[in-house]
Amino acid sequence: MLQPSTPDLAPDNASNGDERMDIQLPGPIAAYFEADRSRSVDAVAACFRDDAVVTDERRTHAGREAIRRWKTEASTAYTYAVEPIALSEDEGRTVVTGRVAGNFPGSPIDLRYVFRLDGDRIASLEIVP
Repeated sequence: MLQPSTPDLAPDNASNGDERMDIQLPGPIAAYFEADRSRSVDAVAACFRDDAVVTDERRTHAGREAIRRWKTEASTAYTYAVEPIALSEDEGRTVVTGRVAGNFPGSPIDLRYVFRLDGDRIASLEIVP
């Protein structure tokens, strides 16, 4: 879905008149997006339980080490920025719609980040269009 890109392509919504929604993300989810924004794969991995599962681009990454590898590969191959734009709950899951912008075809694209939390950690994350 995403293609390799060049640095820092976050959209500048202020220049096109878009109003940004003030979203209060649950702590572990806010920490995940902040760690992703800072490109810290260790901080991203630390947001998850040891036995957490991430599904992205139809691939499943089980366990914190696999999640660290997934994020390392994604961060190395692509440059992107994610801005959470909506938040909802669905059957015990927290769904964050994020606008992903980069210099890949189709940018920007809105993706849904479906989180299941366990206390102060993420138990699962599925990223879907």
